[in-house]
Amino acid sequence: MRPVVHGLSAIAWLLLSSAALASDYRIAVVDPNQVVEQSPQYEAARGALQREVEERERMLREQQDQISALQGRLEREGALMSESEIQRLQNDIRSRTRKLKYARDEFQEDFALRQNELRTKLALQVREVIVEVAKEEKIDLVVSEGLVYFSPRIDISTQIIERLKQEFGDK
Repeated sequence: MRPVVHGLSAIAWLLLSSAALASDYRIAVVDPNQVVEQSPQYEAARGALQREVEERERMLREQQDQISALQGRLEREGALMSESEIQRLQNDIRSRTRKLKYARDEFQEDFALRQNELRTKLALQVREVIVEVAKEEKIDLVVSEGLVYFSPRIDISTQIIERLKQEFGDK
């Protein structure tokens, strides 16, 4: 029983001495969602991605419209067509439908990859700014994700956002 008491008293002593030392440290919190959502870099990246997506979506819609037109033609004129014309049209519709499916799948993969690239690039920018602000403000520890509670006194998210806006404006 005695070693347990000594162990507990040692832990208590460490905690008390750590608490005394902790007053010399500066700790800050960054809300990553707020920083990302309010940064101009995020808006610019989102806009660029949206422009890329719109063009590809337009092309996919055009392909779908062409397939729909061919299907409509088959329904309207099928009774008047020869068996070989019907077969050729059905093969064309099947081929175009298959190509469209592959194009959509490729689009989804490309979109996800591009989104990840932009997210990674922004995360690196945010990290660099956090380090800059922490060094300037002589902050010893910056905590981010996985927080349950933090006081607004230690939240430097607004400073990070302002710096990102400044850097975005300088470019």
